Amino acid sequence: MNNKNNPLNRKILVLGIDGMDAATTKRLLDDGKMPNLQQYLNQGAAREDLQMLGALPTITPPCWTTLATGAYPGTHGITCYWRQSPDSLDAVVYNMDSKNCKAEQIWNVTTEAGMKTLVWHWPGSSWPPTSDSPLLHVVDGTQPGSVNMGISQMDWEKIITADADIKKFDYTKHTEKAAGVGCNITDLYELIGGSDTAVSDQENIANDADTQRDLVHEKSDPHVTSAVILSTTSPSDDSSNNITNDNSDENSALGDDEMMELWWGDAARHGTEIRTYVYDLDDTEMMIGAKVAYDSIRSPLKSTDDWEGAPAEAFAFEFVTSAGELTRYGLILKSASGAYNLVRIYRSKSATSSELIVEIPLGRIVGATNNETKKDRIAPSYRLYKILSLDANGQNLRLWISNALDTTNDELWSPKQLLTQVTQQVGPVPPVSLIGGEDSALVDDVFLPSWALYNQWQADALKMLIKENEYEAVFTHLHNVDCAGHQVWHLAKTLEPWAHTDEATYQRVIEDVYVQTDDYLGEFLYLLDEDWTIFIVSDHGLLVGENVPPILGEYGGLNIGVMEELGYTVMKRDANGNKTGEVDWAQTTAIQIRSNHIYVNLKGRDAAGIVLPEEQYDLEERIISDLYGYRDQTTGKRVVGIALRNKDAVVLGANGPESGDIFFTIEEGFNRLHGDGLSTAAGYMDTSTMPVFIAAGEGISANVSTQRVIRQVDVTPTIASLLSLRYPKQCEGGVIHQILS
Repeated sequence: MNNKNNPLNRKILVLGIDGMDAATTKRLLDDGKMPNLQQYLNQGAAREDLQMLGALPTITPPCWTTLATGAYPGTHGITCYWRQSPDSLDAVVYNMDSKNCKAEQIWNVTTEAGMKTLVWHWPGSSWPPTSDSPLLHVVDGTQPGSVNMGISQMDWEKIITADADIKKFDYTKHTEKAAGVGCNITDLYELIGGSDTAVSDQENIANDADTQRDLVHEKSDPHVTSAVILSTTSPSDDSSNNITNDNSDENSALGDDEMMELWWGDAARHGTEIRTYVYDLDDTEMMIGAKVAYDSIRSPLKSTDDWEGAPAEAFAFEFVTSAGELTRYGLILKSASGAYNLVRIYRSKSATSSELIVEIPLGRIVGATNNETKKDRIAPSYRLYKILSLDANGQNLRLWISNALDTTNDELWSPKQLLTQVTQQVGPVPPVSLIGGEDSALVDDVFLPSWALYNQWQADALKMLIKENEYEAVFTHLHNVDCAGHQVWHLAKTLEPWAHTDEATYQRVIEDVYVQTDDYLGEFLYLLDEDWTIFIVSDHGLLVGENVPPILGEYGGLNIGVMEELGYTVMKRDANGNKTGEVDWAQTTAIQIRSNHIYVNLKGRDAAGIVLPEEQYDLEERIISDLYGYRDQTTGKRVVGIALRNKDAVVLGANGPESGDIFFTIEEGFNRLHGDGLSTAAGYMDTSTMPVFIAAGEGISANVSTQRVIRQVDVTPTIASLLSLRYPKQCEGGVIHQILS
């Protein structure tokens, strides 16, 4: 380490980009499409391939926690997106809670040393704040999507079609479509701690990241889609409190558009269980996450006869917000040229400035704040609006409206005045779109532009806070690449399940997302001239799959497919031989749950355990042998890469009480986007799960390439060395001294 009184620098900025792949970055960099990143390299250091060896599993919370602590997942205890339920082998509980982290974070060290520190939306190990120092400021971190997404959503995205040929108003809720979900946990209604009733309508665990599941369980055929159960009961409890998702009114514990808020709060504190059974491809995130889920509204075009002050040549339409509770009124207006190219939205049928909510010109995204309701809560909420199409005669309109974010919700801001500071000086948190997927037009028209707008807002907010609050250490996270990846990356190769899509279109989308990210990174280049050290890192990359993956290693729940074929997981059947959607624990000897974990159904440990402790070793040996022997039915190739007992997984840093009895990976070539394989896994069109590492600025050698293997555990000790601070207590990495000046 450097002399404590002679640090190489005292200003550090970490720019974290979730899902940024070193291979894709290098390819686009070499093509000249990431000029801002090239400037960082000119002034800094990295491996020639930009790679950093990621922790295992290659999932958002474990890897960001490793970056923050310098400890492997087996040490810090965050071993997947979800945590295994302590009471049930087939259930998980939420894991985005810093209290679950057993290793010290680097920001505790910086604040201890007197450095004013900001931790911005670092998922999994930052919220609640991990130090009571007034020098530590923290914003969100309870989900990876975007700031405030997990707690402040008031209403869902909508597409409104207004047409002269539509005769009857129609409102179709997004829950009646495929509910795309993923690593973004968005706007989930608060689960009341200690409640005896399980909440069952998981309709808005929406799109990212790392939670994608179809949330509609059809009782008539339980293996059509994943069965999801939220419960506070044990697996042996067959009470009616274990409610499966079924979209009928009589079986839904929540109302039409009620959304569960599943974050670090009551649900996590009380260990509310979530059960998701993955039977086949239709249950996987790649099938579900790319489906488009939004409220659809069809509205007749009408005259303005019953309006106050509206032009006679305007056309009027109506739509609903707040789960159908509120009605809004729109006018389609024409310009001086005679073409209809403007839409205005009002609170009532009064075309006055006092009733105007927003004016939307053709070709632009605009934002506005207006009250929305959710249950008994009314809050000023910010939305984005864009005209998707409008014919020159004003007779056909398609209008997108984003989800609505409560502008006053400061629960995840510490200190709370940070939200006021950002809102007043930069603007409200802009919603990001979570729709697009297989509808490439929506990807281009809505998804990508909304993320570009959010990226700029975040960059402006961070730059303002750095200047005004005089932070010396800043740790940040941006989720645009990963969010896009879970929606569309798998569509960048033509495989049978997605043969109706054009792979070239989605390959271009990947490039667009990286160019967008380069723009964001460019916003901070000026800090290099102000003596800052900047690290650009990611948690994992995202690959485009070569083959359709097996039903093994899907991170969101219990994987039935392969384990049932091998005879270890047994599902109950009725008198006619049909599956009932329940695990037969009396015959099940092992299950595979979360991304890389297999648990033996052990007697004396597990509630319904049948495997005697003295039989565990031999059973694990058989399971490992069968996993290595399992072959893909289409290609005949092996699909499991590595399988190790818990005690042996220490060599990967993937052992310990928060890992399964067996830790395994999927063999390269059968990987899904990320999470199921090694950090070194490569995919189609030069993609990989390898994260990126670049450092530049004060204390870093300029224009240097190192051959050293850089590991995620090395980032924290390198930062500590630059700042001449002690290492966090459980740090296991080493200083990347080859890049230091």
